Amino acid sequence: MPLEQLFGTELYTWVVLPLLVFGARVLDVSLGTLRIIFIARGRRRLAPLLGFFEVLIWIVVVSQVMQNLHSPLAFIAYAAGFATGNYVGMWIEDKLAIGTLIVRVIVPHEADQLLSRLSAAGYGVTSVDAHGSTGQVTLIYTVVKRKDLHAVMTIIQDTHPKAFTSVEEVRSTHEGIFPARARRFPDPLARRKG
Repeated sequence: MPLEQLFGTELYTWVVLPLLVFGARVLDVSLGTLRIIFIARGRRRLAPLLGFFEVLIWIVVVSQVMQNLHSPLAFIAYAAGFATGNYVGMWIEDKLAIGTLIVRVIVPHEADQLLSRLSAAGYGVTSVDAHGSTGQVTLIYTVVKRKDLHAVMTIIQDTHPKAFTSVEEVRSTHEGIFPARARRFPDPLARRKG
């Protein structure tokens, strides 16, 4: 069947169009979710490119839905694609693990082992003696890449399972100590100086 003849068939109206609308909507909303996350994380060079493709896909999808108002399944696919696209965008961002975090740890007793283990793993640590509601404590601060959070939390839990921890996004950093990693490929999202 030639492509031109497919557009007027029941197959196109009830199967092909809804699948295309759903898939395109998942893609454009995923791009939009990533664009917003990249802006919030300071990756502003990539955001306009994602925005361009997001809107281009959206215009094509909306025009197809408007040309096929007789297909209620296309409307459902449009809404389902929007919902799924939000989830997919957040999932992709979670897998990319872009960004920097500050991990704060409050240890009620001896913190030397935790400090040593974090330092041995290559993380920069700062500690401060303080007084908490139950007595003397040590505050430990470490700034880590998001992709390293699980490893850092494992060290903390192994060393001080009852330590109070809090994690917060860091907008920007200057200098710092981070574990060295050998890169097999250049990071396409890394900021270039110059």
